Amino acid sequence: MRSLERHRDVGAYALGVLDEAEAFRFEDHLMECPRCATRVTEFGPATRQLMLYRQATPRLVHPMTRPGPRLLDRLLSEVAARRRTGRRRVLYAAAAAVVCAAAGPGAVLHAGPSAAPAVRVAATDERSGVWAQVTAQDETWGTGVEVRVKDAAGPRACRLVAVGRDGTEQTVTSWNAPGRGAGANTLHGGAALRPGQIARYEVRTADGERLVTLPAE
Repeated sequence: MRSLERHRDVGAYALGVLDEAEAFRFEDHLMECPRCATRVTEFGPATRQLMLYRQATPRLVHPMTRPGPRLLDRLLSEVAARRRTGRRRVLYAAAAAVVCAAAGPGAVLHAGPSAAPAVRVAATDERSGVWAQVTAQDETWGTGVEVRVKDAAGPRACRLVAVGRDGTEQTVTSWNAPGRGAGANTLHGGAALRPGQIARYEVRTADGERLVTLPAE
């Protein structure tokens, strides 16, 4: 009977839950029982996984901690909502593809009424001779900007600055003007300011000299 109990102690020994005396006696049993020695080896992967879990678990977290029912409900609700959103996006994409296929290669999909139209302004400074054109598009994160610049007085480093109505300034993009004989440079950038918060755009040299000013509207 004691031998049968020793066989049953294989899992406890492999997982390290036997006390010192019991572990010592079980090791004596292993010397005479190849079957138990083999089973202890089979417990190796499980033992390593438990050790990794113990090392990764903060001391303040109980090893048997489980999520409560409210947390589980919230997670399930969030997963369901994301799956519904994903299905809607697939349906919208499929509908757009059908429209394009039916209308032919010349069809253009226009943005919905919520998309604000881009605002384009241009100006030439008589003193510096620099011409610039700014196209600003309202984005969820701020303002997307395309700027085209003609500057024959280079080469020099320049930048486009968005000046807010409250006086704050943000650099939209920067470039090196190539100089005489070059065409217009086209660059893209952005500002965290929304279009309605921007009073004007200024093309400046790296030293701060203002080359041309463009009102935002």
